[in-house]
Amino acid sequence: MSLNPGKFNLYSFFKLPSAWWCGVRLKSCDEENAVVTVKHKWFNQNPFKSMFWAVQGMAAELSTGIMVSSQIRDSGENISMLVANNKGNFSKKATGKITFTCKDGKKIKEALDRTIATGEGQTFWMKSVGVNEAGLIVSTFNFEWTVKLRA
Repeated sequence: MSLNPGKFNLYSFFKLPSAWWCGVRLKSCDEENAVVTVKHKWFNQNPFKSMFWAVQGMAAELSTGIMVSSQIRDSGENISMLVANNKGNFSKKATGKITFTCKDGKKIKEALDRTIATGEGQTFWMKSVGVNEAGLIVSTFNFEWTVKLRA
């Protein structure tokens, strides 16, 4: 399932322009982990001279959603995906380059297998942690994903 980050980042220019213009970039993705970066710049900052929370949220969501999307594609089934809920915690000003990592890819396969076997929608939570260049956690996001077979 490994994705080519360069091709995905070009795709995001056309399909996710807000994320692309804010500097959100996929660095790596496989079945279990995804890494996304975003750099603090004048156009993605808040009045306090740190990265706007929504820009962090875009990068964090991408680190979870790219794995969901890829595993759905690999399943060969017609399955929809949607974020039902999210929670964010901010522990430090986000300046410089922020790296969001999600290591919850195993949860996706379990949910997809259940929805394919039962025909019922499934929900699961995935966590993405954002760290600055010093390795300090600046924010943590949790996303509740829903998947279900399309009729």
